[in-house]
Amino acid sequence: MIMNFVYKVDWSDHAIWWEKRSCWLLKTHWTLDKYGVQADADLRYTPQHKPLCIQLPNMKTIRLPVSFSCVVFKAVAEICKALNIRRSEELSLLKLPDDQKKKKKKDKGPESVFDEILNMDMAGGIYCSLGLYSKTMTPTYDPDSGSPASSTSLWFGENPVTACQPNLPQEELAKLFKPLTMEDKAAINAGWLDSSRSLMEQGIQENDRLLLRFKYHCFFDLNPKYDAVRITQLYEQARWAILLEEIDCTEEEMLMFASLQYHICKLTLSTEPLTNSNEPEIDEVEAALSNLESTLEGRNADKILEDITDIPKLEDTLKLFRPKRLTLKPYKEYWFVFRDTTISYYKNKESANKEPIEQLHLRGCEVIPDVNVTEKKFGLKLLMPAADGMNEVYIRCDNETQYAKWKAACILASKGKTMAYSSYRTEVKNIQSFLQMKSLAPPPGQAAPDVESMEMKAECFVSPRYARKYKTKQLTTRILEALHNISQLSLMEAKMRFIQAWQSLPEFGIKYYIVRFRGSKKDELLGISYNRLIRIDMSTGLLVTTWRFSNIKQWNVNWEIKQVTIEFDQSVSIAFSCQSCDCKVVHEYIGGYIFLSTRSKDQNETLDEELFHKLTGGQD
Repeated sequence: MIMNFVYKVDWSDHAIWWEKRSCWLLKTHWTLDKYGVQADADLRYTPQHKPLCIQLPNMKTIRLPVSFSCVVFKAVAEICKALNIRRSEELSLLKLPDDQKKKKKKDKGPESVFDEILNMDMAGGIYCSLGLYSKTMTPTYDPDSGSPASSTSLWFGENPVTACQPNLPQEELAKLFKPLTMEDKAAINAGWLDSSRSLMEQGIQENDRLLLRFKYHCFFDLNPKYDAVRITQLYEQARWAILLEEIDCTEEEMLMFASLQYHICKLTLSTEPLTNSNEPEIDEVEAALSNLESTLEGRNADKILEDITDIPKLEDTLKLFRPKRLTLKPYKEYWFVFRDTTISYYKNKESANKEPIEQLHLRGCEVIPDVNVTEKKFGLKLLMPAADGMNEVYIRCDNETQYAKWKAACILASKGKTMAYSSYRTEVKNIQSFLQMKSLAPPPGQAAPDVESMEMKAECFVSPRYARKYKTKQLTTRILEALHNISQLSLMEAKMRFIQAWQSLPEFGIKYYIVRFRGSKKDELLGISYNRLIRIDMSTGLLVTTWRFSNIKQWNVNWEIKQVTIEFDQSVSIAFSCQSCDCKVVHEYIGGYIFLSTRSKDQNETLDEELFHKLTGGQD
């Protein structure tokens, strides 16, 4: 007796891939002739969703079915939806250079912690095959019953998305650590995938490994109530950037970051359930003021705020220094008056009714901290755009309170805002809390840390360079001293403080590319940040000039000669060709940041994808 078995195969996810042209034939209403397909064409009927190995910011790798046919912008949105990460437009996929891949394979031992790959199911939200019950995720589909799932998800093993990963032993960390030159950073930054093309069109194959990272460093509407996964992954990306010295920080800041890491590790390993029930609610008055400010952003905000209240001003005695060649003159005291977005300084207080010695217009300037809390040094470095480059001015404050007020005012003024904005008070508080965290002295009335009673592998919380500089006992003592100032923070508060401290570093969010400016015969560095472009001398590393995104009138790309041209206000124009990457990468970065600046809280989290591709898509 012969029995015929008929197996049902779901072909709905399949589509035709044209290998020679490297494109999908997705327009099913088109004929093959319209596509230009000839009889000898090699066409593959293949699934659109294929497994992809994705390394998360916390260095955990997951294998997830991802669409290889839709553009990367949509593919990242699918990945973030599965991982419960809001604001997917801030993330993208990064492909490491081939030499970096070879180095990692060479350095990894046979039992490296990064070798483990966790399999997950896109359709079921987060569903792993390894033993822990977690209520942290909200899948939309139950893979067992085929019905909508409840608000919980089954986990087997450690949740790689919401849990902070334990710090690596110093030996493992040393294998990963490699001092990066500007050229190395430029080579890595060239690996961002094109958001307007699909994975297959960019040569990505099934089971390839890509890095999911926060590409755009402007984190909109971070809310601990809804963003547990997003905040955790942001913290992890910041933590690894600090440990591997991908971003520079001082010794004092490194110890502050180490104390926060240690505190977060203790809370993560605590037996108490990690919920947000103890997180402080957002103050309603502050929220209302913030919403009012957001409403006013699109209008003539300065004028409206002036009608509501008088714009505050700062007056105090500060020290000023203007660096000049072959000069060793010290700081000199002046009477400073900060009004609107301008600093005026006078010989003394009595001269304040006369003409100032000089006025510093801060709109569009760079505000760089020059601080050492231990040595009671509270300084600001102001870099103001000028026709021939950047004018440098150093200002020295006497104490933390004075520094916090003046720095907050300078930061707002650089964005064209005054101290009448509600964000001024928040900025002052953030700066003060940041300074308090950097202080290694325990608060009055608290005893010195008992090193012998604490079990801490201190070298795991600092970069290998600092681990070699100090003995373990010295590091432990200094980390515990800094811990006194943050010991009362909850887990989510500690992560947020870590992210805020990361954001306050001078190099935060700057991505470097090697370019050649029009009319120049040498390569230079172009730094792209969330609000500006920075021209940097490659040989000295010194900043040459900056241009604000807010001053851009238009920009275009000549795709034939691969040159980017940007026009700014006041008839300023620059043009450059990219040496370390395709000019599409830089073009997308600039357009992406301008797109993200259009977001507002009243958009109900819906993105204008068409506008994104219009700003970043290039010749298509």
